[in-house]
Amino acid sequence: MGWRWWGLRVCRATLGIGLLLVSEGLIGSGAGAGQRAKAVLIGALTESWGPTPAIVGLRDGLVELGYRENEHFTIGVRFTQGDVAELAAAARQLVERGADILVTGGGGVSEAKAIQMATDRIPIVFMGGSDPLGTGLVRSLARPGGNITGVADFDVELAPKRLEIFRELIPGLKRVLFPYNVADPHVVSQLDGYREAARRLGVTLLERPVRTQEEARAILAGVQRGHVDGILSPRYLSLNIPGFIIETGARQAIPTMLHTSFHVERGGLASYAANPYQVGRHAARLVDKIIKGAKPADVPVEQVTRFELVINLKTAKSLGLTVPPLLLLRADRLIE
Repeated sequence: MGWRWWGLRVCRATLGIGLLLVSEGLIGSGAGAGQRAKAVLIGALTESWGPTPAIVGLRDGLVELGYRENEHFTIGVRFTQGDVAELAAAARQLVERGADILVTGGGGVSEAKAIQMATDRIPIVFMGGSDPLGTGLVRSLARPGGNITGVADFDVELAPKRLEIFRELIPGLKRVLFPYNVADPHVVSQLDGYREAARRLGVTLLERPVRTQEEARAILAGVQRGHVDGILSPRYLSLNIPGFIIETGARQAIPTMLHTSFHVERGGLASYAANPYQVGRHAARLVDKIIKGAKPADVPVEQVTRFELVINLKTAKSLGLTVPPLLLLRADRLIE
């Protein structure tokens, strides 16, 4: 696990696929916070390798609301480097360090559940997660109850559409490898959607459940072009599966469908999901309400209404793929 009180400078990490890691420092904010004698301490929990796009979006959203750096808030990031089992301990450490508000890093329900188990007192804002009501995070979307609210992103519902887009990108797509952490129930919750979409599209979904990072690395290292037509990534970063997928895709010239643009920017072929940076900016408004005195129990859960299709044209060219014109028109962003 790791810890950062972080500042404005963001640099590329050397671990895995280069997940965000930033220098130590302080970040402040300020609209409506002038009455406070000290900065609000915001503790962020993520299974990533450091601050995520959602956390960066949260910071930027607060700054846009008028919060000043080094004066009204700081963000402390506790990260577990792909180890979901460490989330509970990391959440407790955020509580012990005196966080005034706790947020997730955009990974979804696993992070939110870990924080929820760590405290029933400190306000919690989750960033991402498909079904906060069904997973028991909140009592209702309109009145969450307890000490938690947040932004939902419909990710489980997007799973079939993600596979459909992959099939449109790769007309000959027949065999799709899907490695996932079998110990993460929230990853497993996506399986039915992918299975049904695969049956409807005539695609064989080659499920590869793994339990350790070493197992995930070994399975993907053994994949060769011709054995599969594409690799589909799970949402979550546990066991660094998305990182290994990008490495294998580049090495074996295999098309990859990732979860977010963060991974497409680093060599994946395409992604379809809510933009995690924008989810963070969205969540900043909820954090602002809590800073100003609102109780999470009374702050309705908000839902993402826009999803983005991102295609890496440079990767497509290296794979010898011609992206269909209709997909080019539908894409929200093309990386060249």
